[in-house]
Amino acid sequence: MIRPRALTWVAWFLYLSVLVAGLVVAASGECDALGLWGFTCGLAVAGALESVESRIPVTPSYAVAALTVRAALFAFVTALDCAGNAKLLFVLIPLTAYFTLGHRIAYGLGAAEVVLATVLVAVGPGFGGDPEAVPDLLMFAVGIGFALTLAVIAGREEAGRRRAESLLVELSDANARLAEYADQAVTLATVAERTRLARDIHDTVGHHLVVTAIQLEKAAAYRTLEPDTADRALTDGRDSARQALEQVRRAVGALHDDTDGFTLATALRALIARLRDTDFTVTLRLSGDEHRVGESVRLALYLVTQEALTNARRHSGADTVTVDVDLTARTLDISDNGRGLRPDAVEGHGLRGMRERLDLVGGRLSITTGSTGTRLLATVSAP
Repeated sequence: MIRPRALTWVAWFLYLSVLVAGLVVAASGECDALGLWGFTCGLAVAGALESVESRIPVTPSYAVAALTVRAALFAFVTALDCAGNAKLLFVLIPLTAYFTLGHRIAYGLGAAEVVLATVLVAVGPGFGGDPEAVPDLLMFAVGIGFALTLAVIAGREEAGRRRAESLLVELSDANARLAEYADQAVTLATVAERTRLARDIHDTVGHHLVVTAIQLEKAAAYRTLEPDTADRALTDGRDSARQALEQVRRAVGALHDDTDGFTLATALRALIARLRDTDFTVTLRLSGDEHRVGESVRLALYLVTQEALTNARRHSGADTVTVDVDLTARTLDISDNGRGLRPDAVEGHGLRGMRERLDLVGGRLSITTGSTGTRLLATVSAP
């Protein structure tokens, strides 16, 4: 279990309270100087132990050793405390154990401390050496129970906070992936619309052209035998040709609108605008005339860039990425300043999908990675 930062502050508060109470009593002359120095040094060492433990990972073996040292320090300080308050420090033993060794051990230590204190009261001169041993014992038991109750509440709050942080990270990843899916959905919708237009051209324009050809053949056949029939055939053929021309104009207009709606430059700028953040900067350099590049190539370059930027933000730890697109040379160069790819991840994170997309347009992908970042270079030979 994660040790909460508040535990250190609680421990320091108890140490300071015990120290102040001891110094106040010592000021009245009831303590010898050597005992006061030992009392103060013991509390200082205990406070230093808390500070060190809050800054390093706590393993079970270290936790056991630290609790043992802490118990010895508390016994030492209690023996030298003129005010008689240092015994309250023992509530920190089960409280600390709850976060370093688990709740079962913490409950066991708390019960053991209460039992030991009860035995000392029963067989000794009194818990703390005064006639108020029984009230002190009751207060000590209440303190142990209160400390463990606080530990349970703090542990649940800490676990809830970490679950919320984990869910927030997962939600951010889901949002990024959803944006990626939305981009792909737009692309698929564009392809589907163009497929529909191609089908419409075949079904409408093709039909009208077939009718026109038939009517022209009919007019030629009946030109001398039945002039009226030939004239009607010419009229019908002309009408079919006009309808075919109208259908062509509509189809071409729709295709032109779709092409204008998806340009590589616009799509890349929109993609970068979505991914750019205060801790993630993307620089785009785009050169060349994209109208001289086939649509399939532009689409492949866009999808590769989309996957690379998404991976750079989610997996590489990079805060700066450069995207250099040279449409004249048909190259895409993406570099970041992240921590690089693991050897077993070269075929992961969508890199296989990038290669497959580039293969469809006669392209290839090379990857250079190291501790200072990753570079992806895509080259395409298709027009």
